[in-house]
Amino acid sequence: MAFIGTSLDVGLAFFNPSARGYEANNDFSVDPASGFPTGPFITPGRYDSEGDWFLIPSFGFNYELDEKSTIGFALFGNGGMNSDYRDRPVWENFAAAPNQLAIGPGMTPPPGTIASPGGLLFTQTNPPMPVTDPNMPPPPNGNNANPGGFLSATGSTGVNLEQLFIEIPYTFKFADGKQAVGIAPVFAMQSIEVKGLQPFRAASLYPDKVSNNGTDWSYGAGLHLGWYGEVTDQLAFGMSYRTKMWMSEFDDYKGLFANQGEFDIPAMLNFGVAFKARPDLTLAFDYQRIFYGEVSSISNSNDNDISPCFTSNPKPAFCLGGDDGLGFGWDSMDIFKLGVRYDHDEKLSLMGGVSYNTEFASSRQALFNILAPATIRWHLTLGASYRFTEKDEFALAFSYMPEEELSGTSPSITQAQTGSIYMEQMDIQIGWNHRF
Repeated sequence: MAFIGTSLDVGLAFFNPSARGYEANNDFSVDPASGFPTGPFITPGRYDSEGDWFLIPSFGFNYELDEKSTIGFALFGNGGMNSDYRDRPVWENFAAAPNQLAIGPGMTPPPGTIASPGGLLFTQTNPPMPVTDPNMPPPPNGNNANPGGFLSATGSTGVNLEQLFIEIPYTFKFADGKQAVGIAPVFAMQSIEVKGLQPFRAASLYPDKVSNNGTDWSYGAGLHLGWYGEVTDQLAFGMSYRTKMWMSEFDDYKGLFANQGEFDIPAMLNFGVAFKARPDLTLAFDYQRIFYGEVSSISNSNDNDISPCFTSNPKPAFCLGGDDGLGFGWDSMDIFKLGVRYDHDEKLSLMGGVSYNTEFASSRQALFNILAPATIRWHLTLGASYRFTEKDEFALAFSYMPEEELSGTSPSITQAQTGSIYMEQMDIQIGWNHRF
């Protein structure tokens, strides 16, 4: 920003994260005596998330205070998570049927019924039917496993997380005119809505704050620091660091996310180098690291045995909503980017780039990541900019992210069942720059 003068940028991205979804295999374990599954399982099949296109706007303004300093304003989306499985609830087999009866150790099933390995009662018919009694109270006064269907997954399953950032950068150029530093307070707001996770209420410290509570909002701030320097007329370096964004908690979902609804936005480090191989040809390389591992609700594993969470009172801290509660199991990520820019003439520039990132999570973290199957590893981009006048420039870019799949064994909660999550993406961006 220290080198571009007073200018305005407006952009709009058309983002298409489809196809995305999950595939569950038909290999869940079954009790040989009763024929019932030995634990929770996901209905076998391949399921795509609905919702194909999203609009992501951006806006930036830079004002030159004097020859050495500028101040600016930037507004942009930082991405998020969106999924909506409408064909059937993902976790429909993770809870007893509405008002189903359960028996405890040493109890005998009533005549005409059979107990599953989990103690849930079914009729001895073909096929077996859950034994229900809407008048049976829950424990400790009764043995109703699911009063009122409170733990039954109904409707669609999915999550919608949206993040909006506002930065106010100040830059200062050193006396040599080839180096500058910048600092920016960063303000963020994010919203989330989660649906279809009703069975996990039984494993939460706050059962009423897990799922289907509408849209909740969170607000916070952080700091962005940067440096840019031209070593020679051909070689330039840059680096920046954005701190963690300390966000307020999602109160309506404090029974789902770790630390009672905490959902901070991770810190990010960038380092880049640009080399002008010819007057009309520039090569660039960037390295980026996103510190997902420092945010518990994102990095905590979901490959844990949470069976005590369904029976213990009080519940341990590794239950949903606790300090060590289940998360998405994401690792801190490294991203490597290579780009090239060819200036055809004073008006037209052609650009291309490729980006590769390390895997975001292991295969045993797939369960919760059905909500956010962020499997993408490669980004391929082509673009161009054209200067219509001395003050106005328009840009167009197209990105394609090939489908990537994360497959393997499932976490302990689904026992032997295997499956995969997958995603493919496209992105079209248009932009307008005006210099004053």
